[in-house]
Amino acid sequence: MAVAARAPLGVVAVVAVLVVGIFMPAAAAAAQAPAPAPVSDGTSIDLGIAYILMLVALVLTYLIHPLDASSPYKLF
Repeated sequence: MAVAARAPLGVVAVVAVLVVGIFMPAAAAAAQAPAPAPVSDGTSIDLGIAYILMLVALVLTYLIHPLDASSPYKLF
């Protein structure tokens, strides 16, 4: 008689686990906010660094060139 009483309890337990397993992830997913869109993808930062490096190279070229042109040593 004790075996017959446990059968409906096992069915209820399986149904409860299935209901919790199905509806709890859906509730948790609905509670989370979507991720915000990225403000910058990094290309503008890379482009700014490239412009700064090119400007530094240009300034160094114009600073070094007069020194090289007025040098008494003929390299080539």
